[in-house]
Amino acid sequence: MKVAVVGASGYTGVELLRLLVRHPQVELCSITSRQYDGMDIAEVFPSLAGLVSLPCSQVDVKRIGHEADFVFTALPHKTAMEVVPGFLDQGCKVIDLSADYRLHDVDVYESWYQKHTSPELLQEAVYGLVELYRDDIAAARLVANPGCYPTSVALAVAPLLREGLIDHRTLVVDSKSGTSGAGRSAKTGSLFCEVNEGFKAYSVGKHRHTPEIEQTLSEQAGESVMVNFTPHLLPVNRGILTTCYAQLSEGVDFEQIKSLYEGFYGDKPFVRLFPGGQLPNVAFLRGSNYADLGFVVDERTRRVIVVSAIDNLVKGAAGQAVQNMNIMAGCDETVGLDVVPLFP
Repeated sequence: MKVAVVGASGYTGVELLRLLVRHPQVELCSITSRQYDGMDIAEVFPSLAGLVSLPCSQVDVKRIGHEADFVFTALPHKTAMEVVPGFLDQGCKVIDLSADYRLHDVDVYESWYQKHTSPELLQEAVYGLVELYRDDIAAARLVANPGCYPTSVALAVAPLLREGLIDHRTLVVDSKSGTSGAGRSAKTGSLFCEVNEGFKAYSVGKHRHTPEIEQTLSEQAGESVMVNFTPHLLPVNRGILTTCYAQLSEGVDFEQIKSLYEGFYGDKPFVRLFPGGQLPNVAFLRGSNYADLGFVVDERTRRVIVVSAIDNLVKGAAGQAVQNMNIMAGCDETVGLDVVPLFP
């Protein structure tokens, strides 16, 4: 498969290259970066030295569309929608890592972001969470790669919502992310001295991942779901830890939930279920495409507490994108992603 990475100079872009360069069925044919136009990608990211040697170029939709079978658009929202329709017109399959095609309703998108210039593609785009939408992804030409927070939330509570084991009106989502989630561009709030030794909530009640989370959870529940979602910034490079709280339905117990999760995720290679009493930790999946899940039933309050952990740059972005490409191409979804987590 000939593959192009459009927007390769950010953390997600270099993570895509790290995974794709070792993929046995991929040939990288084009890498774009406006900032580093003309530079070899190994000069931009010395971590890739000896592994890939391609010059960064400006985005040329016609040229890239002629060369590539698959295009990853690792661009900011709004910028992605400017090029995605052109790649589709050229016959490419596209995995978009921006937010531009994740929301089905154009009014919802425009209320949280800005005006959409290709709303006709919103209904066609398939939400790329393999564990929930595998069959749709396999037949797609445009996949909207999920956001990192929404991935951690959906995997945590989808089984409970599908089976009606919780009262979704009581669902509260508390998430923490490493600073790479803010991107690679210089921002005061991401500087070392601003983040180190600190821990804070941000975008409370207004984070742009909220409608994406609610859209997916509503589809799983079969009715409208609204959540309180509060993100926090962790003083670490990578990782998301999400804790979800909800009231259990009458008569539901620990063993019933355990059986549900084992049946739901038993054949999902990148979801690891933790035994009773043990809970996920972002330190145990760094650099991998795993999503770790654990839960506790609080008998005193009759609440279930589900904890999920992912690497925000892998299962929360680049790894999930490669997993989607594999499914779209008819490959085993684990190809190129069989990475053992780094520890310590």
